[in-house]
Amino acid sequence: MRSGNEPVTARSPLRLRLGLGVWGLLWALGGTVAFALVGRTGWAVACGVLLLVVAADVALVLRHMRQGAHYQPGPDVPPYEPYEPYRPGRPDRRRGGPGAP
Repeated sequence: MRSGNEPVTARSPLRLRLGLGVWGLLWALGGTVAFALVGRTGWAVACGVLLLVVAADVALVLRHMRQGAHYQPGPDVPPYEPYEPYRPGRPDRRRGGPGAP
């Protein structure tokens, strides 16, 4: 939801997420290989499952990066009014109650 006060140059942290994902891939792969060599099958399987989850996340991040920037409203688009929950005793702008503009 656009509030109107976000930075104009805000960017998604996809590169950081990709870097952390690659780091996780290396550790999960190393753990899988190390535990398999030592004979700890349960831990090797756990690291292998983690490896698959991290690989799926890295693939998703790469997909989002390839899609490029999406539409963001420019400065000429007025911001949305912030959500204000109904409180008794205050005018309710959503329902057009007494005192509502």
